[in-house]
Amino acid sequence: MPASPLRIVSYNVRYFGHALKGLASTRGSERRIALHLAALDPVPDVICLQEIETISLRSRLANPRAVRGVTQLESFMAILEAAFAASDRPFPYDGFYFRAHANRIRRLNITTHGLAILVNTRRLRVAAHNVDSPHHITHHHVERFRDRKQARICAHVELVDSHGRHLHVFNTHISLPTPFAAGFWRRPERMGWGLNQLREAHTLAAFVRRHAGDEPFVVCGDFNSAPGSPVFRYLTRRVRFASAQQVLGQIDEADPRAHPTAGFMRLRMHLDHIFYGNGVRFVDLEGTHPFGDRRSPFAGLSDHVPLIGRLRCEPR
Repeated sequence: MPASPLRIVSYNVRYFGHALKGLASTRGSERRIALHLAALDPVPDVICLQEIETISLRSRLANPRAVRGVTQLESFMAILEAAFAASDRPFPYDGFYFRAHANRIRRLNITTHGLAILVNTRRLRVAAHNVDSPHHITHHHVERFRDRKQARICAHVELVDSHGRHLHVFNTHISLPTPFAAGFWRRPERMGWGLNQLREAHTLAAFVRRHAGDEPFVVCGDFNSAPGSPVFRYLTRRVRFASAQQVLGQIDEADPRAHPTAGFMRLRMHLDHIFYGNGVRFVDLEGTHPFGDRRSPFAGLSDHVPLIGRLRCEPR
């Protein structure tokens, strides 16, 4: 890969609606998140976003002046580009949107769900992606009602540097644990203990192995799973994905609430992860703050905090 490390960001932005408790997206949330991402130095080479809309009632309700037909990612990219222009820097990103699900009443989209990946094309070339057919990983307990359950997907881009070396980037958002499974209410730990979550982790891992092969890869996202949970143990022990936060000492399986990445009221949880393998080595997680840390420029902008790290690809 390039001589200097690649910088990657993974961030659940909650549809840019945190200011209104997730009920509606706001222009102010888009602008603040864009400004803080643009201010990162060095500039991220890859930005993986979870919980991104296309066009829906939720994305436009508190932003009635939004241009008709402009998606949420297009709006965000325009604001991000303006932030770079304000500091007299060239805008380096191409954005890729991956549709997951839409909740509709007749022809009206009430909410839409998806993922996005932004690539710094001044340093990396996009060789392939699955924008047209994101890989579905949702586990359905009842097939009859599968259309009512929010679909979960895995986004994939294959990147190539100026020396022709490849890096596969995967972005995902795993389901919450189902409350209908036997034993759900009998244990205090739930995030990452859901049988449906474990099934989705199996599907995700198989997809990553199939498309990355022996080439370097990174898997980012909101896994709704704590360190030490069955989902985390499956990915790190059975599948042997390395955890950037675990390797760099940011988390401990014995203390799943240490260094939380998400929060709800007074509750703090570690749900977001970056996994990697096949010659990738993480240099640091500089810029990653625990949820609730007011020193973070991203404090209060979402119910999650971004994971920010630098990596190198080395000979295996």
